Formats: sequence, C-alpha cells, structure tokens
Amino acid sequence: MTIGPVAQDADPGAMQALVGMKLGRSVDTVAWARATPSGLASIGLLVSSILLSTAVLVWVARRPR
Repeated sequence: MTIGPVAQDADPGAMQALVGMKLGRSVDTVAWARATPSGLASIGLLVSSILLSTAVLVWVARRPR
C-alpha cells in the first residue's frame, strides 16, 4: 500500500491527518480527515451544549416531587 502526501488546502490553519491500515492480503483501508480551528471550536460548543442540557435533564429527573 502506498500513501502519498495529502493535498495542500487554501486554508493555512487547517489540520490534516492520513491513516492507512492493511489487514491481511485483501483488506486495505485509507482514511483522511481535515479540520479547521473554527470547525473544532464549533464542535466544542456543540458538545458542551449537549452535555449541559443532559446534566439539566438528569437534575430535573432526579429532583424529589
């Protein structure tokens, strides 16, 4: 399996990752990911809001009636 360099993007702040995996003789997989700082920040805000809302729901559910 040969993995070449990842193509350069117009965004200089973009982070890239390339992973290749070979299992036996017949399975050959390559995965590529690209993320920008603004994308990572938006994912962080999304996860934070999900965790906060889950904590509120658990608190309300466990409250004595």
